[in-house]
Amino acid sequence: MKENLLRVDFKMKIRNPVSILKNRYQELIKFTNPKFSLKKSKSTLRIDQEPDADYELAKIHGVGLADPFAVQGVVVLKTDDGKEFPISAFSGEVAQYISNFIDEKRDSLPTIYNMLEQICEENELLLVKVKLYQSGNALRSNLYLAGKKDIILRNYRASDAIALATFYSAPILVRKDLLMEKATVN
Repeated sequence: MKENLLRVDFKMKIRNPVSILKNRYQELIKFTNPKFSLKKSKSTLRIDQEPDADYELAKIHGVGLADPFAVQGVVVLKTDDGKEFPISAFSGEVAQYISNFIDEKRDSLPTIYNMLEQICEENELLLVKVKLYQSGNALRSNLYLAGKKDIILRNYRASDAIALATFYSAPILVRKDLLMEKATVN
């Protein structure tokens, strides 16, 4: 009987610090930002919603290397109406993976891509689209996964998102303000 009482006391001791920390955290947040609320927003972003007017569908027009040492990769995304978006601030290794995926060579995956693929398979998820956008001086992306539960992975490297979109044949959406008209030579 005394042994059971000790177990109950032990469990209570474990729970109390967690609830105390959670309450203190909430008090601190409310103190620093009185308008903060822990309630979930009513505006939810759904994967199957209408296309965002700020984004345009783009396809890989070219992939290559910016230097002879294969250190920096280059990808040019192009829309159906001819607008382009060149990207060059990523590794040559990722450029090689993108090139391989375009050529249907999918036998060699980086560990992190393989891990994502396994997580998606286990949870019956599929990459359905990738959105690229500017965040400060960096190009970032959101990855949209659909399945049993829709998931949005936010603020990831654009180069990896492009590689994964190529691997899964998922659409790549680029913010319109990043696209530029192709220069014409007279």
